[in-house]
Amino acid sequence: MSEKPTNSVNPLMDFRNLTSPIIDVRSPSEYFQGHWPGAINIPLFTDKEREIIGKSYKKESRIKAIFNGLKITLPKTAYLLERIIQETNSEEEGKKSLRIYCWRGGMRSNTFAWLARTIGIKTCLLEGGYKSYRRWALNQFEVNLPIRLLGGKTGTSKTDILKSINNKNIYVIDLEGIANHRGSSFGSLGMERQPSTQQFENILAESIDEFFKSNANEIWIEAESSNLGKCRIPNSLYNKMKKAPILEIIKSKSERINKLVNTYSQNPQNELKEAVTRISKRLGPQRTKDALVAIDKKEWSEACKAMLDYYDRCYEYEIEKKENINSLDLSGLNLKSSIIKILNEKLNPL
Repeated sequence: MSEKPTNSVNPLMDFRNLTSPIIDVRSPSEYFQGHWPGAINIPLFTDKEREIIGKSYKKESRIKAIFNGLKITLPKTAYLLERIIQETNSEEEGKKSLRIYCWRGGMRSNTFAWLARTIGIKTCLLEGGYKSYRRWALNQFEVNLPIRLLGGKTGTSKTDILKSINNKNIYVIDLEGIANHRGSSFGSLGMERQPSTQQFENILAESIDEFFKSNANEIWIEAESSNLGKCRIPNSLYNKMKKAPILEIIKSKSERINKLVNTYSQNPQNELKEAVTRISKRLGPQRTKDALVAIDKKEWSEACKAMLDYYDRCYEYEIEKKENINSLDLSGLNLKSSIIKILNEKLNPL
């Protein structure tokens, strides 16, 4: 006779140390707003259904809300069981298990766990639900972090350098990659949909946790403004970044223009023109006109030149406020040679 599948309620750190798939049973909009990175969304209720249950709880009673919840869930039982089987298919019989959470570790996760156990799946619920995960994530930004910033004018290949550094002492956090945004008016071009700010924070928190598990003694981050499109860097982390030493990358203007042309010229002309228009007040009428005309003619270098002065002045204004800076001229060097030179440079201590 097979053993009855068990259910446990685990505090966050114990829950984290398990390896089974994580199921988020909240509604799709809750999931998009923020979830445990890597969690699979199998919603017990749609957004509309959740709204109906919430109204019945507030205007009628808890019992009525439970009744409505069951009324909505029961017809979905076959579908939910199919999804549970799908997510546990790769595990051995007798060892199949799921980690499950909802908002506070209440009825939604308990109902889903009960359903999983009816087909022999062991379940582990997150004590306190997603709410406890969010507390953990936000606490990650409060700890002391050995941060070094990689700075430089636009087009100096900072992101490429960070992505290509392979050094056991350096842990790289790619803010632009996490935010799906390069930080300027053109930052969303060619990128996937941005996560919510809350999800951006969650992925960042996991990155910081990975740093502490690594053997690295420094975190390298690209110098950014506090906003990357719709994503905002948490204040406590951004304050640490403002105090961090900077490694400033210098490249010739022609190299920078070539880099920008290669990055942006493949995007649709109408999207490029919209990006120019968004900063027209800061560019001024003449530079805006020059850039738009150049885009129409597909004269990509001329379009970059028309805007580079604005971006350079913004950078110079910000860098003047900084004190702890190492400047490194990488003009004429390819990516591999640039990284070798960076790693051989004696940098200011953190």
